[in-house]
Formats: sequence, structure tokens, C-alpha cells
Amino acid sequence: MTQETQQYLESHTYEEIHVGDSTTLTRTLRPEDIQLFAIMSGDGNPAIADAEFAHSGMFREVIAHGMWSASLISTTLGTQFPGPGTILVDQALHFSRPVSIGDTVTITLTVKQKFEHNKHIIFNCSCTNQEDLEVVHGTTEVMAPPEKYRTRKVELPPGPLSDRYARLQVLLARARGLPPIDMAVVHPCDRESLKGALAAADAGLIDPILIGPEAKIRAVAAENGFDLGLHRIVNVRHSHEAAAMAVTLIRNGDAEALMKGSLHTDELMAEVVARASGLRTARRISHVFLMDVPTYPRPILITDAAINIAPTLMDKVDIIQNAIDFAHVIGIPEPKVAILSAVETVNPAIQSTLDAAALCKMADRGQIKGGVLDGPLAFDNAVSIVAAKTKGIHSAVAGRAEVLVVPDIESGNMIAKQLEYLANALTAGIVLGAKVPIVLTSRADTTETRLASCVVAVLIAHANRQKQPVAE
Repeated sequence: MTQETQQYLESHTYEEIHVGDSTTLTRTLRPEDIQLFAIMSGDGNPAIADAEFAHSGMFREVIAHGMWSASLISTTLGTQFPGPGTILVDQALHFSRPVSIGDTVTITLTVKQKFEHNKHIIFNCSCTNQEDLEVVHGTTEVMAPPEKYRTRKVELPPGPLSDRYARLQVLLARARGLPPIDMAVVHPCDRESLKGALAAADAGLIDPILIGPEAKIRAVAAENGFDLGLHRIVNVRHSHEAAAMAVTLIRNGDAEALMKGSLHTDELMAEVVARASGLRTARRISHVFLMDVPTYPRPILITDAAINIAPTLMDKVDIIQNAIDFAHVIGIPEPKVAILSAVETVNPAIQSTLDAAALCKMADRGQIKGGVLDGPLAFDNAVSIVAAKTKGIHSAVAGRAEVLVVPDIESGNMIAKQLEYLANALTAGIVLGAKVPIVLTSRADTTETRLASCVVAVLIAHANRQKQPVAE
């Protein structure tokens, strides 16, 4: 097929079509296909559009709308055979089995009968999946194009559609009705860190305690037109003192969470992990990114991308348990945990694959609780059912991961930042395993990210009040 032919659609007239002629079209169902079809049709059936509801239903997984497969028949008729100018007259279809994410459907249309008096044609329709199992079958009657048409293909806009503001509102709704928590904001001495704290206060999430040089905080507020109102300010000389004071407030019960301002992470965390005066618990401290990625059908947690540089096997036990407990707080009852590596098979030369195998066995023996673990898994197999099916991986986690456990801080940080900046993910960052949740954002993070992170801290703080084992 020439490049010119690929750029044009050409129809077949009634006279050019013969009984027995056939054509095929192949498509693979992606998560975004379901989302876009639901938006287009208005069909928000929770058995299809709600992953949690779908997993409790008959098929135990998210499936396509039945008419998604039927629409591919229309696509084949209108774009391939007979092509442009075809008019659909009648259709009778039987749906034999569901189509799930990652399934590859092949549509085959074969001319069954022609009617000279009205130029109608009846096609036999057969739709099969990648295992050659029938998905849909039936017949379609069309009016063939009365004359030859040749037209340039229309380039459709890329999908899916993304709206970070709307996704932030969904996250904010999780904390609606909960009273604000007292949050120690450590050294909010630049525009973004102060703006984030005040925005969280305006949203009713926190009562901020602003800790830092008071003159500097007030100067930043005045320069940017921020109203500090009646928010408490604890005056200290510099960022080191701000971090120490914040930890003291937590230990005294005067605050329920910490929020990093414009100081370096090392400054804050040095006070948090201090053995005598810090906020340590029996659990190792770790970081989790909560990410809402437009191209993924469920929230995803990435750990550890900010605290543990090269975690050992036993470090990963705590890192995973922290993430599982956090997943429970945000409403994921049994999170699917993918332990990442470069490959999906155990290789003695790659330490992360050995760790993954050991961690999965530890979960089997109850040393890690509350989630479903699988690994090693490469990133594509963890998040793409299509990739997992292509590689023959059959797993409750593969392609459906809700927690991604990375081998080291470099890989985790790269994955998280790529999703945020290239995939337009809404991001929240939180430190777990300490006595209280710690909002740990980058100095470059937006107000959206800081707000999202505060929502997470509020949810964890309220869970701690109910003695759920999130930060213990």
C-alpha cells in the first residue's frame, strides 16, 4: 500500500461488490477507549466506568461497552468496505462474551446477499478476540454507495481528554466534611510554599502554623498580595530552627501533620529522623507519590521516590506496608502491588528481581499484609494489560497495578516526574512511617500539587485519630 493510498478513503459501488467478498479490521481495547466511549455516549454504567464496582461484578474486571464492538462494525463499513457513502439500514447482533482491557478484536465482514432493486447488501459480521473466541456475531444491512467516492482521511484529535482541575476537585471531595487539621508549615518563605499553605487553609483542609522568620514570611505575603489573616506565625531565626520547632510542636501534640516549605528536604528530614528528638516509629520512613494519570483508569501509588536511596530487602518490606496502609486510607481495600524491575523474570544478576521474588513469598507468609503482590514486573507489564497479555503474563496485578514499588530512588523519581510533566498527572507527595503524615513537595511544585498533598495528609491524620495503622 502506497503512502498516498494510506491517506485516502475510497468507496466500492454496488456493482463492484460480490457475494463472498470480505474485509477485516483489528483494534485493541485500551483503558482510554472505555473512558472516551462513556463520555461520548453518556453511559456511566458503574459496571463499566467504575473499576471498583466492576471488580465486584459478574466478570470481575472492567469490560468494554457492548456497543464499542458494534461501533467497530460501523467503522469497517464506513472506512473500508463498502467505504465512504455507505448508509447503515439494519443490524442484528448477538454478544457472545465480554471484551476486556487489552483484548484485541478482529472484525470480519463478508457479503452474504445483494438486492438489485434497492442496491442493499447484507453482510455477515464476525468479531473474535486474540484467542479466536467469538465476541459478537450477526448481520448488517447497508445501502451501498451509489457512485465512486475518494476522499482524504480526516485526522482525529488525540485522546483521552484531560482536566487537572476537575481531577483535583474529585480529590478535594474526599476530604469534604472533615474538620481541618493543625499543620506545621516549615519555613514557608517563598511564594509557592506560602501560597500552597494558604490555599489549603482556604479550602478548609488545614489550620496552618507558619514557622519561620516572621519578617520574611510577612514580606513574601505583602509582595504577593497574600492575606495572612489570623493564621498563627511562630517566629524563629532560620530554616534549621523552623524544622526543629515543627517537630517539637508535633511531639507536644500541637499539630497533626508537617508541610515542607522552602527549605531543603535534608534539613527537615534530619529533624524528623533524629533518634532522640524526632518522629520515628517502629516502621521505616518512606515516601509515596499518589498520582492521578489521565491515561490510567485508577489512582496509582509510586514508592519510594524521595527518601530511601537504595532500599534493602527489609527496607522494602516497610516501604510496601506503608503504601498498602495508605491505599486502605484512600479507599483501595486490597491494593495490587507491582514490584518493578527491568524484566519480568527472576535473574540472579539483577538484585531487584531477587528482592521481588522474596517480597512476594513474604506476602504469602503474612510478613506483608493487606495487598496482593506480584513481581518482578517491568513497568509496561505492571500498567498495561495489553503488554501483559502480549507477554503471556497471567496475574491479578499485571496490567492493573495500584502500587508501583521501584528498585531505587532514581528510578522512582524519574517515573513520577515523567508522569507529572509528560502525562499531565495530578500528583500528591506524602511521607509515611513517621508519627504524623509529612507533606513533602518539591520547591518547583504547583499549588495544585500542594493542595492535593494536603488532602492526603488530612485523610491520614483522620485515620490516625481512629488508630488505623498508617503511620505507626
